Amino acid sequence: MRPRDSAELLLLAAIWGASFLFMRIAAPAFGALPLAAVRVGGAALLLAPLLLLRGGGSALALAWRPVFIVGCINSALPFALYSYAALSITAGLASIFNATTPLWGALIAWVWLRDRPDAWRIAGLATGFGGVVWLAWDQASFRPDAGGMATGWAVLACLAATFCYGLAANFTKRHLGGVHPLAIAAGSQVASTIALAAPAAAAFPAVAVPPIAWAAAAALALPCTGMAYVLYFRLIRSVGPSRAMTVAYLIPVFAVAWGAFFLGEQVTAKMVVACAVILLGTALATGLLSRQAPVQA
Repeated sequence: MRPRDSAELLLLAAIWGASFLFMRIAAPAFGALPLAAVRVGGAALLLAPLLLLRGGGSALALAWRPVFIVGCINSALPFALYSYAALSITAGLASIFNATTPLWGALIAWVWLRDRPDAWRIAGLATGFGGVVWLAWDQASFRPDAGGMATGWAVLACLAATFCYGLAANFTKRHLGGVHPLAIAAGSQVASTIALAAPAAAAFPAVAVPPIAWAAAAALALPCTGMAYVLYFRLIRSVGPSRAMTVAYLIPVFAVAWGAFFLGEQVTAKMVVACAVILLGTALATGLLSRQAPVQA
């Protein structure tokens, strides 16, 4: 990748790592669906005028159907799922499960786009998902805790969200390859806002949401979604979906650090080892690690 692409990948990881922190702060006050709606609605308010000012409305109009689908599977649904997960598991743990995004992307590309993996990539898929099972084994309880939450459903929500991310990246590659990243980013947030409006309104809390939760939601909407998706879709276009999804390697580093520093979350040895196993499997599954010897100049 070019230095600019690498810098944008690192910046994106830091921003998305912070999103797990902000969800932990805001989700208990808003609830899952309202928080997801506020997040995409704020991002849409930022991105849509910017798109129109740059004359990109016509590009969005031509591709509105696939953009709407991307909005639902890359924002509306996974944001709601992660907001739900944030009610009962730590930011660091949720971010580690988020690292399975490239695994799902590689698996979906194999099944759907006939991007057939070699033996090492298949081994990577097995290794990565094995790490997920090991990490989730003692984290996933389907018995409600004192607060009425069950961590097992939170873990499943994280994995369902990452499946959506992997599906969306491959869908974008197949149907939106020639569309400007800003049009995809803005259109997908408008689409997500439309999709979430009614259920979020029905579930919006009856009591006043505290200012700290509104501040966290604003941070989710603007830098963590609006700015971040412009970077993400630009990376998909410039380096491809598989490499763009490698941002998931870096997100846990930032998310664990933010959660430990700002929320005092505990980082266990098992979390570190399991994260390493998942990332190793992901690196193999996406071809980042290869048996091929480097070509000598």
